[in-house]
Amino acid sequence: MISNKNNKKNDIIEFSTIESQCVYLPNERMRMRYKYIKNASFSLNSKLTQRGWRRFGEYYSRPFCKACSKCLSLRIDAQNFRFSKSVRRTFRKNKNTSIVLQKPSVSTHHLRLYEKYHKFMEKKKGWKYTPLSPAIYSELYVQGHGDFGKEILYFHNFKLVGVDLIDICEDGISSIYFYYDPDFSKLSLGRYSIYQQILMAKKYNLKWIYLGYYVKECNSLNYKSSYTPYQILKGNPSLEEEPVWFYPPDQEEILKKIKARNSPQAF
Repeated sequence: MISNKNNKKNDIIEFSTIESQCVYLPNERMRMRYKYIKNASFSLNSKLTQRGWRRFGEYYSRPFCKACSKCLSLRIDAQNFRFSKSVRRTFRKNKNTSIVLQKPSVSTHHLRLYEKYHKFMEKKKGWKYTPLSPAIYSELYVQGHGDFGKEILYFHNFKLVGVDLIDICEDGISSIYFYYDPDFSKLSLGRYSIYQQILMAKKYNLKWIYLGYYVKECNSLNYKSSYTPYQILKGNPSLEEEPVWFYPPDQEEILKKIKARNSPQAF
């Protein structure tokens, strides 16, 4: 840490990391800014999400890089998202997959699945894997959930095969983290989990799915642009500033075509 600021009014502790090699783009340097917030309210969590902050436990983070601005906050326009034939095929593959929505938790099943997924990604994509104790898992994925944090458990024939961590916000759903059993990769659970979030948003009239950072040159993050139409956040607005989100030109064209059809899509 190179800075530490305690805001007693909101019980927020702010700090930044030192500059280091970027985990997304090896040729870039990265620096992160953090807010530690004990017992964040629903309203504050929503405002931070709308301004590009990502929550893990009681910590909120956002890139703070001097020479790079390639991490772009992206949100899906859930109300205008259309379910294609390929999406429907994913749903058919998951006809025996059931889901449970509940408060975030930690169990032996969570930890075993988390370990299995990250060891798989270590071999597949070179992710650095560090074993998590129940306490550390809780710090990252359970603590700080307030009345807005949820987990969606995915079961296939009664076996836990996926865990999706989300936040419910004032205007949408923040997609925090998803991990799954690689033995069930044929089910396309990553995509299926996002489709379930979109269905939930449509059901409860929530407009956006906040997917976090999109980096075009990063294979682990560039998939997010396939969920259209989407918006990009302009800059890094403070809590006192109004966030400005916009549709890139190609997304404006997609939105025009959707609206030209002028009919809601049933699923």
